[in-house]
Order: sequence, then structure tokens, then C-alpha cells
Amino acid sequence: MKTIQLVERLGIENLKIVEQTKPQPTPEQVVVKIEAVSLNYVDLLVVKGLLNSNLSLPYIPVCDGAGIVEKVGEKVKAFKTGDKVATTFIPDWMNGEPTMQTTDYKNRQGLGNIFGQLSQYKCFSIDRLIWIPRNLTTVEASTLPIAGLTAWNALNYGNLQADNTVLLHGTGGVSIFALQFAKARGAKVIITSSSEEKLKKAQHLGADLVINYRSDRDWETTIRRMTDGKGVDVIVETVGGRNIERSLNALRMGGHISVVGLLDGMKATIDILSLIHQQATIRGLEVGGTHQFAAMNREIESLDIHPVVDRIFPFEQTQEAFEYLEQSLHFGKVVIAL
Repeated sequence: MKTIQLVERLGIENLKIVEQTKPQPTPEQVVVKIEAVSLNYVDLLVVKGLLNSNLSLPYIPVCDGAGIVEKVGEKVKAFKTGDKVATTFIPDWMNGEPTMQTTDYKNRQGLGNIFGQLSQYKCFSIDRLIWIPRNLTTVEASTLPIAGLTAWNALNYGNLQADNTVLLHGTGGVSIFALQFAKARGAKVIITSSSEEKLKKAQHLGADLVINYRSDRDWETTIRRMTDGKGVDVIVETVGGRNIERSLNALRMGGHISVVGLLDGMKATIDILSLIHQQATIRGLEVGGTHQFAAMNREIESLDIHPVVDRIFPFEQTQEAFEYLEQSLHFGKVVIAL
């Protein structure tokens, strides 16, 4: 079987195809034929060594994937041959609130300690898999584990209602999922981007108001005007850094900001007086647990929501897929088909 590995050095240019023996499951494992993986910003950080510059090589990257169960260990009852499954990103967080133990980074696939999904076949323990929605293909389902679940929880934690307005930054995977979920619930959506072409695509998906943040440097004021001075109810903060304070300026009194990204950096300065006056809630969140993943899948299936896949790259063009992601050319998700 073929895998994609960082063999001797870190960096996109060092992703190589490597032949390996097809794995066999233990009695408590299943073998999955991986059909698709989707790329997230964290995968780029891993490959470039920005998450861990001392990553032990060789290493198979990419956190999210989906495929078909091909072989089942004799003690496994949860899955059967032919089941369509997706990977889980935080496998120990099965139920309830997150804890230090259930969200340990060491147990996550694709982050450095456990191999990721860029492999034609892979063995999994059952806690690292979940059934996909019946209305989705494995290509579509590969986009769910991080981006889909992050967007879904970001709206849920903000208690988004049908008469609310949500602000989304950019047109990457999380924002486009949030746009789809918000519109399915009847909410109004404002979305920002520096690309007029991407803003037009967002409008076709149902975005009610769009803002080009490059041509409109004072977009917070614009949003206030668009909302009759009130501000938005919920913000999915995918940018982080300095953008958080600007988001706070666009938020209504008592509104909610779900912080899920750090594209603008890991440090933020916030005007505490504004935070107090706004009586705002700013909550960091990290993807979600398996119980939330299952609930999201039920909603996707019942509402027949289909993830937006911008491009599907063949396995042999993995380097090109990462370069496409790095250049922020995508609208929605970037997928590699195996």
C-alpha cells in the first residue's frame, strides 16, 4: 500500500510517497480503506514544523479522513465490514465536558505522536472512528472531524437562534460550514473576505451580507450600520490575534464570540472596559467530543447538508494540495482522494 510521509525533513516539498505493508488488525481494531483526507490549517503547521520542530521522522501527517471498514478484529462489535466511517480528532472525549485527560494532545492522530491519515489503509481502535451521515460521500465526510464540528459547536455555544445574526470571518472550512449550519437554522449571516469572487460564492450559499475587509477598513462600523446599531449576536472568530478586539466592537451587548482560530497570531489585546460594558462572552473552544460529532451528523443527515469541497487533489499531488491551502486559494475545504 502507499502512504505519504515526511521522511527525512520537514516541509511541504519533503512529502513523499512511501510503500508499506498493508496492516492487519488486532482483535480490538478495524482496518479502514481510507478514501479521502481533508486538510486543515493545523496539518500545515505540522508539516512545516511550526507545531513541533522536533517531530520524529518518518511521519504520516493529516488529522482528518474517511473511508470504508475493510476488516474487523474478532472482539469488535461496534463496526462491521462495509461501514462508512470518519476519524475522530479528540478520541478520548466521548461524553460530557472536556477535561485535561480527555483532551490530551498526545492521543490525537496527525499531531505528531500518532500517525495521521495519509495512508491507503490504516488500523484504528474503535474510539477513533464514527459512522458518517448517510447522505454524504466519504469525500464529503472527510471534512467533518475538525472543521465541521468546530463550526457546529461554535454556533451551539453561542446559542444561535433563528432570529439572530452571526458574523463569520473568511471563507475557509470552518466559516463555510458555519454559514451552512446558520442558514439551515434560519439565522442571518454576515461574512467577510478580501476576495470579491469568494464573497459572491458565499452569497450563492445564502450569506445575507458580505464585506470586503480590504476595501472596507472600518468593517466594525459597517456591521453596526447593517444591524441598525445593535451589532451581531454570535461571532465565529477564526482569525484570532488583533481581530478579536475588532470582533468585540461588532458584537451586540450580551453577545457571544467563539474563538476557534489563530491565523493572526496567538496573542490578543482586549479593551477590558469594552468587554465589561458589552457584557460579552468570549469562549475558546477546540473542535468537540464524539457525542457532539454524533449529534452534528444527525443534523447534517436530517437537513441534507453537504460540505463545500473546493478542490479534490489526487494522492500523487499531495504537495500541490498543501501549497493550495497555504496560499489560501480555497473556498471551503481542500481534499486529497486516495
